[in-house]
Amino acid sequence: MNSVTRCGTVAIIGRPNVGKSTLLNRLVGQKLSITAHKPQTTRHRILGIRTEDSIQTIFVDTPGIHLHGKRVLNQVLNKTAASALFDVDAVVLVLQALVWNEHDQRAFDLAANAALPLYLAVNKIDQVERRDALLPYLSQLPVAETIEAVIPLSARNGNGVESLQTALNHVLPEQPFIYDEDELTDRSSRFLAAESVREQLTRFLSEELPYALSVEIEEFEETPNLLRIGAVIWVERPSQKGIVIGQQGSRLKETGTRARRSMETLFGRKVFLQLWVRVKEGWADDERALRSLGYDS
Repeated sequence: MNSVTRCGTVAIIGRPNVGKSTLLNRLVGQKLSITAHKPQTTRHRILGIRTEDSIQTIFVDTPGIHLHGKRVLNQVLNKTAASALFDVDAVVLVLQALVWNEHDQRAFDLAANAALPLYLAVNKIDQVERRDALLPYLSQLPVAETIEAVIPLSARNGNGVESLQTALNHVLPEQPFIYDEDELTDRSSRFLAAESVREQLTRFLSEELPYALSVEIEEFEETPNLLRIGAVIWVERPSQKGIVIGQQGSRLKETGTRARRSMETLFGRKVFLQLWVRVKEGWADDERALRSLGYDS
C-alpha cells in the first residue's frame, strides 16, 4: 500500500429525486441509502465510506433541497442538507440531465457559495434519448469559480461514476484514514432497518402518503443466526392507518416481506420482522415529535 494516504469528506447535494442516494450506493458499492422514484425519500444525513488502496472518501448523502415546503419537516430537511456543506472537503452537486429548475438553482447557489471544490454530476444520461441534446444542456449550465469538473454519468448503471471518483481523489487531503478500512457507514443497524421498512412503504404506497409516515425500531435483538426486529410505522391520521395495513392486512404483509428480504441481504443473516401501525397526529409539524423520531437539523 502507498505509505501516503488521502482521506476526506464529500457532500452530495441536489434537489429531490435526482439520484443522490443511488449515486452514494454506487460509489460505496453497498446499498446504504434507500431509493424510490419519489421526492424526499432521503430524510437524514447518511455517511457512506469508500476505502480503496490509499484513499478513503467519506460521502455525505443529504435530503433533497427544495423550495415552497411549508411543513416543519420540510424546513428540517432543508437545514439538514445545507448543514452538510460545513466541514467537508468538496461538494458534488447532482443534476438530472436536460433538467434545470428553481430547486436546482437553489442547490447550485448553496454549493457555489460554500467556496469548496465543486463537481457537477449530471446524472441519468442513460435516460437521454437524443445524445446531441446533452452538449447544449452542459454548455448552458451556470458557471462558478469553484467548479472543478462537469461529469455526465449514470448512477443506475455506473457509467461515468469512476470518473467522478478519480476527479475527487485529487482534492482529498493527505491524512490518515478516519474510519477502519472495512467500515461502510456511521449509521447503526437499527437505523438501517428502519430505513428498509420506510423504503418499501415509499415505493408501494400512493403518491402522498409516504410523506405522512415515519418508522421507529422498538425491538432489535441480535443472535448469531437471527435478527429479531420490531418496527412501528407512525402515521398522522387514523384513516392513513387502514391504507398502510391494506385489505385484510395485505399491504402490511407485503411491506414486511420485502423489507425483511432487504434486511437479510444487508445484514447477511435471517431476519424475523414484526410491524405495527400507530397514529401520532401532526408529527411532521411537531419539532419534539420529529426529534423523537430521529430528525435533527
